[in-house]
Amino acid sequence: MTMKHKPLAAAVALAMLGLSGHAGAQQVDEQAIQKVEVPGIRASLARSLNVKRNATANVEVVTAEDVGKMPDKNLADSLQRLPGVAVRTDYDEAEKVSMRGTNPDMSLIMFNGHAVSTADWYIADQNSSSRSTSLSLVPSSVLNQAVVYKTAQANLVDGGLAGTINVTTRKPLAQKERLSGVVSAGISHADLPGKSAPDANASINWKNAAGTLGVIVQGFAEKRHIRRDSVSRLAYGASSGWDVINTSTMKGVTDASLAGTGLTAADLEGVRMPGSMSSEFVEGVRDRKGGLFSLQYKPDDRLDVTTTAFYSKMKANNHGRLTSGAMYSMLLGKADPLGAVTASAANTNVDGRQVYASIRNPVIVDETTMYGHPLRVLQGAEIVFPDGTPPQYVGNSEAFYRDGATAESAFLDVDAGWRVSDDLRLKALLSTTRGVGKTARDQGTTWARYGTGVAYRLGDVDDAPFVQYRGAGENRPGLNPDGSGYALVGRTASSTRTVDRESSIQLDAEYRLDWRMLTTFETGVRYADHRRRNERTSPAFRAPALGSGPAGYVPYPADFGLDLDGTFDNTGFYFTPQALKDYIAASIRPTTPEFERRVVNEIDMRERQTAFYVMQSFERGAWSGNAGLRFVRTRVDADIVTPVPAGACLKTEPGQPALACAAYPGAITTAGDGSTYHEGVPFDPRAGLVYFKTPSERSFDNFLPSVNVRYALRPDMVARFGASRTIGRQNYNVLGAGYGTPGCNASGCTVTGPNPGLKPLTSDNADLSWSWYFAPRAVLAVDVFHSSIDGYVKTGTVTQGETVQLVDPRDNTVKTFFVNTSSQQGARIKGIEVAFERPLWGSFGMTSNVSRARTKVDDGRPMVGASEWAGNLGGYFENDRLSARLVWNYRGKYVSSTTAPAPTANSQGQSVINGVAMPTAPTMAKGVATLAASVNYTIRPGLVVSVDATNLTNTKRAHYRYSEAEQQKLDVAGRQVYVNVKYRF
Repeated sequence: MTMKHKPLAAAVALAMLGLSGHAGAQQVDEQAIQKVEVPGIRASLARSLNVKRNATANVEVVTAEDVGKMPDKNLADSLQRLPGVAVRTDYDEAEKVSMRGTNPDMSLIMFNGHAVSTADWYIADQNSSSRSTSLSLVPSSVLNQAVVYKTAQANLVDGGLAGTINVTTRKPLAQKERLSGVVSAGISHADLPGKSAPDANASINWKNAAGTLGVIVQGFAEKRHIRRDSVSRLAYGASSGWDVINTSTMKGVTDASLAGTGLTAADLEGVRMPGSMSSEFVEGVRDRKGGLFSLQYKPDDRLDVTTTAFYSKMKANNHGRLTSGAMYSMLLGKADPLGAVTASAANTNVDGRQVYASIRNPVIVDETTMYGHPLRVLQGAEIVFPDGTPPQYVGNSEAFYRDGATAESAFLDVDAGWRVSDDLRLKALLSTTRGVGKTARDQGTTWARYGTGVAYRLGDVDDAPFVQYRGAGENRPGLNPDGSGYALVGRTASSTRTVDRESSIQLDAEYRLDWRMLTTFETGVRYADHRRRNERTSPAFRAPALGSGPAGYVPYPADFGLDLDGTFDNTGFYFTPQALKDYIAASIRPTTPEFERRVVNEIDMRERQTAFYVMQSFERGAWSGNAGLRFVRTRVDADIVTPVPAGACLKTEPGQPALACAAYPGAITTAGDGSTYHEGVPFDPRAGLVYFKTPSERSFDNFLPSVNVRYALRPDMVARFGASRTIGRQNYNVLGAGYGTPGCNASGCTVTGPNPGLKPLTSDNADLSWSWYFAPRAVLAVDVFHSSIDGYVKTGTVTQGETVQLVDPRDNTVKTFFVNTSSQQGARIKGIEVAFERPLWGSFGMTSNVSRARTKVDDGRPMVGASEWAGNLGGYFENDRLSARLVWNYRGKYVSSTTAPAPTANSQGQSVINGVAMPTAPTMAKGVATLAASVNYTIRPGLVVSVDATNLTNTKRAHYRYSEAEQQKLDVAGRQVYVNVKYRF
């Protein structure tokens, strides 16, 4: 890990090491402290450690008091402080949580013991159909306690392959006062966009004099501005990403063009090069509002009923801009304005002659890939057309405004407990939850750029490259007299909506045996009905002509990219959101919702989970623990989108009665799917594609044994062992995405698509931990673990024995089609976690942890989303008036590609480079360290002013491909500062 650009983080680390030298002098003071109740940070640490110490399973704990003294704005921010937990961060706010070297899809997050449906605000995540839970909708203020289960128990809801996190909200009758509350108001300031926004949170708790009825009402309104400056390889067509130089198709790369460099064309053959040099500029807002309501009724010590409702909605409109090169198109002599390089794509043209860019002044370096293969990289060069060539296609500029981008999450639960007798307790938990991610209109324009070349030079993976365009004119819309500049070549508008919902009921019974070493026996059943639907729509345009485009333009801000430390061309242009909206709205022809529907992108699934468990707890002397068995049945029903043979069904013109299709009674003839509907042009009912849906039903049974053993080596030292089998369910798209490209030949019929037969992942786990609570609020803990996973997805297009009945378009008969789709493989995880925290002297203390989890997938690739290393180092100070905390967090490198790729994607396939088959290069996120701080000052009892700051070192986040020599993306999001005044009564 590098400490470059992080001197403050280094100083904190050195200070903590120095402070720890005074630990030996604190035994007397600590024993005195043990006799008094301490507030704030110290109280939170004591409560968390007490829960961890007494738990049978191996757990980590975060309490509300701890969160209140940390610079955390949502639950993911708080959870990343724990050993073995890492987060995915977007725009400097943690969102997705992963555990023990796995990806976020393998962690189950529950609220009050039940699943919760959340949603994503960004359109790419809305369409990903993964199972990961976004915590960006859940402010940390709703937390009472979060318990992270690293070992499984039979009475825990299944689905957490790597671990389970149960977040509990506050209960009204647990509060000491009859009437109490907190009001917080302040502002947040984002330094990169230079904007501030209001921040408010209030809650009130009331209970009656008898303590039998209580209520909590909480509301929050939190707004923050975001901005991200990036450089990347993102572009159109073949120019997006990395590939190799091929002199047979890149005919401008010749010995003559390389004269004076000491190289020949043969020396460049097979050298890896970036297809483009691009810059990205994104701005947006996150406006989160919602609340929580909890009602508790406890007439006596036998009955306890609590109802909790939560709702949160985030408005997150965002505006993305891109300026990209097209170096691969230039070298191939292609001039398609959207980067296509197929044989039919437009060629460059000078007096009827195709021209090819050449490579001048190349700089070649050697690299070794993450898989150990030697490759060469074109670190720098000039990609230019021959001298005297008029301007040709050299790149693009685009701007997309995502209007109506929202995410919302809600749940309602009823938790009832009844003590039938001194020995028997019954419990019922009913819940319903719904999450919706929506982008009302993703709209934008694309401009093709014309010039004579581009020069670039890659540097360190943490620094922006040198980039300079040649002969392209100023970075503004419009063509110049010599043909350089920009021309409008495309427009697009679409929307997406993803709905995730679940209703569940759980009934549990606990019977106290107290026979020999057996203590309590638990049993229970659970049923959950889960539904997932993804919808896409696109409007029709009035005419194929693009017109002149939006009115006016705005240049990139002068400070764009300054924090990326490079000399790239940081100019660009874009149109205001209103200008884009006006242009697109004027271009759209009103039709019908049915015609705007894009069936090809839909996912429509239902999953029913049924579980039954038994668990026996035991205790004798220093020994305690539990053993149990959970049986789970998962039934998956998917309506899979399937294409109708071309011409077999006629489409319905918008506004007309739906046409039936005799050959395919279930065909959806009213959807547009590839059809145009221009004004003044007769509607073509044979254009585009028609789809129907093929039902799929599968059922999977799993037995999940578990055992946890706790042994108190002595009063201050605990050892634990846990063994279990856990399951994690496959992402929705690999089970229910659409079928495509059917075809038949003499060997039979095949079609690409999902694999509904993929069974749930299972993992056999073993965990051994040792904890020494050597002083009050102090612990040294070591944990080793191993997991063997079966069923990890290997995406691709290989026949797996999965079949579907489709029509052979050659003879119009139904035949069995073999599906080319994903398969499954094994994976293993082994690791160690070490945690150390303690008071130091006086009001000072420290917390720290480090974890290492090594993953290995059968095909030799790294596990998507898995970091080998993660760590935290923190220091705190607290007295009667002031509390301060500084926390440093590190997450090691990981594959940042989507955890839910298309079932036929090559993300787990092979690529042939220079005749050698090697694993396809993933996009790797380099390890990153961040620093955050929190200061709370008590003006008078109940009145506190707080200042929180995140990303203090303005960390740059780097991504690369086969090695750091292949920089893929570099971005920076700036610091966030929060100032609040809190009043407690």
